[in-house]
Amino acid sequence: MAYYIALIDGEGDVWGARFPDFSGCHGGGATPEAAIADATAALRIFAADMIADGEAIPPPRTLTQLVADGDGLDAGEAAFSTLIPLLLDKGRPVRANISLDAGLLETIDAEAKRRGVTRSAFLVSAALDKITAGG
Repeated sequence: MAYYIALIDGEGDVWGARFPDFSGCHGGGATPEAAIADATAALRIFAADMIADGEAIPPPRTLTQLVADGDGLDAGEAAFSTLIPLLLDKGRPVRANISLDAGLLETIDAEAKRRGVTRSAFLVSAALDKITAGG
C-alpha cells in the first residue's frame, strides 16, 4: 500500500486537505481530523477514477521532494502534513482464514446481523474505518 502526503490547513471550523501528487484531489471538514477523513475517501475515489480512465497513478513523493518542488510547503500554505494510505480495490474477493476469540466472533456476528450486513462486510468496514482513521 502506498502512502501519500496530504497538506492540511485551515482554522476554526473550516479545514482543508489536499494532495500535491493528485492535482484537484482534496477533502474538507470542520476539524483537521474531519478533513483528513474526507481526504482519505476522496483519494480512494480519485485514484479509482484515474485507473478507470486509463491514467497512471503517480508515485508518492517524499516531503523532501515536495519541498524541493515547491508544492505548497513554502510561504505558510500548509499548517501541517500527514500521510494518507491509498486503498485501491482489486475488484475480486479473496477468501481468508483468520483466528478470533469465540466471544469476539459472536459479538461481531451479532453486530453484523443488527446492521443487516454479512460478517465479511462488517469486518471490511471495520478494517477500513481503522485504516483510514490513521490509527
